[in-house]
Amino acid sequence: MPEQRTCFNYLTAVIAILLLAGCVERKLTIVTQPSEAVVWLNDEEIGTTPVTVNFNWYGDYNVRIEKPGYEILTTHRPLERPAHDYFPLDFIAEVLWPGNIVDSYQWDFDLEPFKQADAQQLIDSAAKMRQRAANEVGKTAVEILTETAK
Repeated sequence: MPEQRTCFNYLTAVIAILLLAGCVERKLTIVTQPSEAVVWLNDEEIGTTPVTVNFNWYGDYNVRIEKPGYEILTTHRPLERPAHDYFPLDFIAEVLWPGNIVDSYQWDFDLEPFKQADAQQLIDSAAKMRQRAANEVGKTAVEILTETAK
């Protein structure tokens, strides 16, 4: 009978630890100047700035920001893993730590006003592209890439 009581005590302790275990909450806030721009993170629309989202993994994120009257911003940003996200600290942070850990990050972006292209520049650029296309007719992709690399 004492063995069952001891086993029950251990089981109770394990359950209590799991129920009281902490967690890591990860938040990313994106802010733009001016605000109210639409944001896509890894090709998923997440909202209008300022916007905060939860995330599960660290790494490189593709960011696209659009606002009428401003240039479209397409870039990427890395989110570096903190020390408590590496083994064995991740186990302590996710399972054993008694409280919550909040990882908060903020990315700030300045949007550039849209600049209308000069009509003559567009015409000249189109003529150059047309000439280049005419010169490349019949060439293989390897030949084109080789010339472009020079």
